[in-house]
Amino acid sequence: MDRELDLVEIAPQANPPVCKIIDFGKFKYEQQKRDKTQRKSQHQQQLKEVRLHPRTDEHDVDFKTRHAREFLGEGHKVKFTVVFRGREITHQEFGRQLLQGIIDSLVEDAKVDQPIRIDGRNMSMILAPDSKKKKSV
Repeated sequence: MDRELDLVEIAPQANPPVCKIIDFGKFKYEQQKRDKTQRKSQHQQQLKEVRLHPRTDEHDVDFKTRHAREFLGEGHKVKFTVVFRGREITHQEFGRQLLQGIIDSLVEDAKVDQPIRIDGRNMSMILAPDSKKKKSV
């Protein structure tokens, strides 16, 4: 009797290897469905960037901080970048104060993943969602 079944190796690393007599097409389909549901349940963390200038107004900083809080709530990391133009680079303390103020306002939602650092004409830091504080809420 020919039942249109195949000999499929299930666990090749086992000793002795495990094989089953099953329909290979059906096996492949079920495996794809399993992989798809696993991928769907995983959360892809992204890096969102918020760009500022050292003379950005306080209201605009608050607005961008609210957006960053939403990104952190969704589980994404947020990179804050202060871009210096022209002679602004000589007063880096303004950018540092701006970023420190953002850290202070987001202290309950995030932790500093990468501290403030300077890359050419940019000053940046990365904040990550604080999982400990998120679980306690």
